[in-house]
Amino acid sequence: MMVLKNSRGHLSSSCWNQVLAVPKRLCILFPINCQTFPALDQLQQQYYDGARSESYNCLFKDTKVKNVMPDPDVPSGCNKNSPEFDVLPGTKPKLGSGDRDETIAGLLSDISLEGLGPQWIRPRPPRLPIQDGELVWLIPDNNRELLWDYGMCADTSRGAALRDLIAKAAKGALVPAQHEKVMAELASDPKLVYHCGLTPMKLPDLVENNPLIAVEVLTKLINSPEIAEYFTVLVTMEMSLHSMEVVNRLTQAVKLPSEFLRLYISNCIASCESIKDKYMQNRLVRLVCVFLQSLIRNNHIDVKEILIEVQAFCINFSRIREAAGLFRLLKTMEAQAQAQNS
Repeated sequence: MMVLKNSRGHLSSSCWNQVLAVPKRLCILFPINCQTFPALDQLQQQYYDGARSESYNCLFKDTKVKNVMPDPDVPSGCNKNSPEFDVLPGTKPKLGSGDRDETIAGLLSDISLEGLGPQWIRPRPPRLPIQDGELVWLIPDNNRELLWDYGMCADTSRGAALRDLIAKAAKGALVPAQHEKVMAELASDPKLVYHCGLTPMKLPDLVENNPLIAVEVLTKLINSPEIAEYFTVLVTMEMSLHSMEVVNRLTQAVKLPSEFLRLYISNCIASCESIKDKYMQNRLVRLVCVFLQSLIRNNHIDVKEILIEVQAFCINFSRIREAAGLFRLLKTMEAQAQAQNS
């Protein structure tokens, strides 16, 4: 700031009063050789002009909500109060010509929350307490007991001779010596049946070639979880004398499920009705009738479960003597049951 001096080098009283009247923020510099000082009104006018020219920055300028969707009826960059939008006679109004689809597309692409300032500072959410078992996956417990494999050094040759004989029995009839050896092996160690190599798929061949060995093996497997699969194979296999012999001997050795016997009898009756050869049909009907009489007389099956189906079978083949005898047996047992109930 330069000091205003008179011709003698000192401030005059009038100049001093004028300097005091000028605000401090307005510092007007004059050359040293200037002899005249501007008037007070002129200085104040210069101050007011400079103050109005400065931009005013409001602290709450950014807190307002900005316009997020322009008016689609007014084209972009146009003033709706302009005279060009006045409606002239015989012309369409220009207002309302805005593209609404374009406005919506621009809104969806440019919309954001930036115009909704200020962003309030939110406290960080508290952390949940750590549970005791939460970090088990991070710090695993390696204290595991070692389990000894007792079958690691077991004798793998156990039952090898029995497996060979069972494999031969499924392919053909065994000689008496081999047959007796199989029976002796199964009688000495019943658990060998689980190592004999017989599967449900091989059971039909064993039944047809060596039915007595099949009966012995199935008797030992009666408590096995896989016994249901063997019964399913017996029901679905082709009907024959050997299969009925196996089922008949099994009914005398163990307690068979009633559902299995009912399905097996139904399969026998269906097989008799489907045979076209009369000789083979008569032969199979005789075998089935003898088999059913054995089951009924020994009380291995409830007659009420198969009464209607077996009676229809006997009437259909009444020309055969065994079928007629089975029908009379059913009628006799039915009459005895009615007499007991009365």
